[in-house]
Amino acid sequence: MRMATALSVFVLAAGGIGHAVVTSLDTGISRVDPFKDMKNRPQGGHGMNVLVVGTDGRDRITPEEKAKYRLGGAPCHCTDTVMLVHISEDRERASVVSLPRDSYAEMPEHTDLTTGRHHHAHPVKLNAAYAEGGPSLTVRTVESMTGVKIDHYLEVDFTSFMKTVDAVGGVQICTTKPMKDSYTGLDLPAGTHELDGGQALQYVRSRHVDGAADLGRMQRQQKFLAALIDRLSSGGVLLNPVRFREVATAALGSVRADQGFGSEQMLALAKAMRGFTPASSEFVSVPIGDMSFPVKGIGSTVKWDAAKAQKLFQSLREDRPLAAQPPAPKGPKPVDVDVEPKSIRVQVYNGTRTDGLGGRVDAALRAAGFDTTREPRTGTGPQRARTLVEYDPRWDRSARSLAAALPGAELRQMPGQGATLRVTAGADFKGVTPVRARETQSGQFEAVRGDQVVCP
Repeated sequence: MRMATALSVFVLAAGGIGHAVVTSLDTGISRVDPFKDMKNRPQGGHGMNVLVVGTDGRDRITPEEKAKYRLGGAPCHCTDTVMLVHISEDRERASVVSLPRDSYAEMPEHTDLTTGRHHHAHPVKLNAAYAEGGPSLTVRTVESMTGVKIDHYLEVDFTSFMKTVDAVGGVQICTTKPMKDSYTGLDLPAGTHELDGGQALQYVRSRHVDGAADLGRMQRQQKFLAALIDRLSSGGVLLNPVRFREVATAALGSVRADQGFGSEQMLALAKAMRGFTPASSEFVSVPIGDMSFPVKGIGSTVKWDAAKAQKLFQSLREDRPLAAQPPAPKGPKPVDVDVEPKSIRVQVYNGTRTDGLGGRVDAALRAAGFDTTREPRTGTGPQRARTLVEYDPRWDRSARSLAAALPGAELRQMPGQGATLRVTAGADFKGVTPVRARETQSGQFEAVRGDQVVCP
């Protein structure tokens, strides 16, 4: 989640505002040394790897914000978000791998920073590494699990996250169905929303929107990050020195980083990444083998799929893309819908006296991916001026997805109609709008590109 505030530094600096501005911002970053006395580290690969962690930071939140955004409870001083960010050697791609906080991990031998006790290697959940040994043990644990050498470390909290979102003027998020979580206070109807910092925090923290729990939350965090990159790269922030400094100050205000990641490195990286867009980014969650792997004394953990995870991290080491390459653009950008068109069965009727209209509508829907009967029929009753979609209420999500492909169509419930949706073409029919199932994943690792998850 907090990867948004960290990666935004790269995009912000790409505006070339000036060395002096970035250097002055560099002085506000708190420094840590996560690589001190580290031995037997993985061999470095191509590109740059940044470990981004987020702590809850509740001790920095005001009482009013705690009440409004449901941030009660004591700070845990642990990581609730862990992301491994790979910047390609040619600086044209950023690959973001989300690591579940409850991942089963083998903690390396270490001394507990809180108690001073020495511990031999033992199994834990990934987020416990920070509580026991801070940034250094977190880096050691992730390197041990992934075989990827970490080049830089960034740590951010709730406060910098909210301030960054507010500084860029909010971030646009699109939802195809209502999203409500009583634990965080999130309450979004279906549609397009401009989220401020507090609302964005609710969005990326929510775990009870659906049955996907932490995995669903990670996907929303990735979608949010793509939307933030889109706002930074297209919202004029990079061309306005005043806004640039305001946003950069907010992003860096609560960041902790290693000593080697300073203004010189940020400027060099930003210069190479000029022109970075959502399409330049790709997002994936580490492959899971067992969502509820029991460990004595620890409880339920998330066990990775060892074979698939190994291939994923090997791709990072070899600087290879994780998502399928985008095809050449053809026609308008598809509209995101909740149900895959190929799973929606459609019977088409001609509701006018125009010969062949039913056949054209059937063919157009079939070309857009819908499962049509290929046998259009003649409608009964008076001629229709407006296209009609009739559906059984039990298939309401399919009906809304079909209606998105027929702009202006009327939706009408028909209890008992069954799984096949009925389209009666009216005189207003002008064509079918291409649609796609939301957050369509691609490639062997089910990765998504940033341009696939931002609002159309």
